[in-house]
Amino acid sequence: MKTKHEIPVRAEVPAEHRWNLGALYSDEAAWESCFKTWEMMMEAAAGFRGTLANSSDALFSALESFREFSMLGERLGYYAHLRQTEDEGDSSSRGRMGRYMMVATKGAGAWSWMNPELQRVPEASMNTWLAEERYDEYRIFLARILRFKPHVLSEAEERLLALASDAAGTPQEAFSVLTNVDFDFGSIETPEGLRPLSQSSFSSFMQNPVRALRQKAYFQFYKAFDGHKNTLAQLYAGQCKLDNYQATVRNYSSSRAQALFADDVPESVYDNLVKTVGNNLPVLHDYYELRRRALGLDELCHYDVYAPLVPQAKAEHSWEESVDLIAEALAPLGEEYVSTLKGGLLGGWADRYENKGKRSGAFSAGSFVGDPYILMNYKKDVIRDMFTMAHEGGHSMHSWYSARANPFMHYSYTIFEAEVASTFNEALLFRHLTDKADSPALKAYLLSSRVDDLLATLFRQTMFAEFEHKAHAMMEGGQPLTVDALRLEYRSLLERYFGPAMKLEEVSDLEGLRIPHFYNSYYVYKYATGISASIALSARVMQNMPGARDDYFAFLRSGGSRFPIESLKLAGVDMSTPAPVEAACAEFGRLVGELKTALKL
Repeated sequence: MKTKHEIPVRAEVPAEHRWNLGALYSDEAAWESCFKTWEMMMEAAAGFRGTLANSSDALFSALESFREFSMLGERLGYYAHLRQTEDEGDSSSRGRMGRYMMVATKGAGAWSWMNPELQRVPEASMNTWLAEERYDEYRIFLARILRFKPHVLSEAEERLLALASDAAGTPQEAFSVLTNVDFDFGSIETPEGLRPLSQSSFSSFMQNPVRALRQKAYFQFYKAFDGHKNTLAQLYAGQCKLDNYQATVRNYSSSRAQALFADDVPESVYDNLVKTVGNNLPVLHDYYELRRRALGLDELCHYDVYAPLVPQAKAEHSWEESVDLIAEALAPLGEEYVSTLKGGLLGGWADRYENKGKRSGAFSAGSFVGDPYILMNYKKDVIRDMFTMAHEGGHSMHSWYSARANPFMHYSYTIFEAEVASTFNEALLFRHLTDKADSPALKAYLLSSRVDDLLATLFRQTMFAEFEHKAHAMMEGGQPLTVDALRLEYRSLLERYFGPAMKLEEVSDLEGLRIPHFYNSYYVYKYATGISASIALSARVMQNMPGARDDYFAFLRSGGSRFPIESLKLAGVDMSTPAPVEAACAEFGRLVGELKTALKL
């Protein structure tokens, strides 16, 4: 009789496999107590209104009150968010997050007068006050606010926008609940028994060496999306409409202009990425042709793109074994970095494995107070999950250094920078595992995995970036984002990026309706720019270039003290030019060449 493999419910997960949120709150009662305090703190905001230009003392007092409210709010919010991701269907966790969001929305409304009022403080007065030593924590924070002057509205308008922030998250929340909780993907019969199909297990099925199994899982998975395609299209259209509305009312030329303004990233950086990757698509097409030949297929299908090219090389590692290997790989970064990360991964930082209702994928959630937590859905038979662990560990250590080197008001680094720290770790792990490989088959397996990871981060994320920019441009140009329009646009990109070796299915373009990052608009391009920067920086460290490690740690500690293009220049890479992306594409081509040799094709 075949064994049925069940996904455990949250209560069945051993404590040592869960994150320990005690660094945020010892228990729910402690959270509730702080939540009540936070609600009352909001009342202080009104007392500062209209006083900011009166004196340095008045401005400083308002900033102190705002900092205390914001820091406690971040702590409360992280706890509520992390608890909700443990089980998206748990009503108590959703209720806690809902209560938090309601108060956060009220709090944003209560303080919404602040930015417009700061813009009205006479420049001479502001400059004089900022020269005082006590403003050290606030100087960068205020400078970043003041540059938004052309896009700040009146106090009444800012309050209305702030009060709508909770409702503005509806498309993203509805998408998450629909796809993570309500969808029933069923189960798949495998040689090991009946295995449930889910958003998390889908990747394992797509990496199964048995093609018939991949094909069945692929069509069964997309059948669920096909049954709700109109709803999914409307949710994404709603997100694009919201982005367009916010950009319009704040006097930006486009949704993209608004999204890039906060990080002071020129739109040319985005365009350079898309253009440079587009110019290098032939090397991607070469890889897909290599994949077709390596798998012995007449034609490559969408469900073949993650199948292992070296199935005879076993790559199975327990959580603890992966932690040890990652620690060895990151040794060039020194004892403090390695021991801190290892202790966190084996201690209470990580929520390790899948359970029913748990958010799919992985993330790192670092806050000023508490540990830099990591959500995983780790599977010991998926080598990419070890790289994901190293990736999220990079984010967490970035947060760890940043929170210890900066005050709260500017400790938070940008996502643009975050993707450097994460993929940097992946580069060191690949180098270490390749050097340790004790057989040609294992080395070929690692090469194949690295090529696939670079493809996913550089080429695939650029395709996503191109799609969401096209979708927003369609919306801004007056074209309705119907399900057919979105699918047609996404399909054209699939055809261009996959090239002539790929046979697409009728449902293949439904992939464009299932990407959660599209609900955090103009986010995905940062994966591609991040890995381009990290390839350059990790090479400097691995080659022991003079000052390379110190430069890298200066970058990790910089937090939000500089804009990302500037901080990366100091670390040794200039992302305002196409050169790093061009070099990353060249690195991909080099690895494809090595893989071709290893596979003797």
